[in-house]
Amino acid sequence: MTTVTAATAAAADRDARSVPVRRLTVLYDAQCPLCTFVRNWLVRQRQLVPLDLVPLGSDEARRRFPELDHAATYEEITVVGDGGQVYRGAAAWVVCLWALAEYRPLSHRMNTPSGLRFARNALLAASRYRGAHWQTRPAPGTTGWAYAAPPPACGSACEPGSAPA
Repeated sequence: MTTVTAATAAAADRDARSVPVRRLTVLYDAQCPLCTFVRNWLVRQRQLVPLDLVPLGSDEARRRFPELDHAATYEEITVVGDGGQVYRGAAAWVVCLWALAEYRPLSHRMNTPSGLRFARNALLAASRYRGAHWQTRPAPGTTGWAYAAPPPACGSACEPGSAPA
């Protein structure tokens, strides 16, 4: 993953892929009821790795991560580690669980191919909910956490709900 910020001179020369994570910043949508619910839930949990919860697109988010594509944070949940690690989508959910004392064992189970598929499906469900309950307009050029229906199973222009020939 790419380093998005150099928080300190000591951190600037660390390779983000091999650095231990000591703090995570979760970028959340303060206008989304589901996102604020999850944010408040995260705050109440015992954290093994401290979580900073920052509204996405905010001045604080832009100050902390000037090189991050902030428009993309409206499309996909994003968590940034103190060494510049960037986690998006299902990996972001898993790393949030990893930071919590009670949920770290679950995060290890989720960090498998089948666990990540489950996390991805949960993320799609959250995406649908978020899209249906959006309180404000998304950032220019974005639609919120994107949900796209999978292509037809037959690989052609099948009618939805019809079986492949």
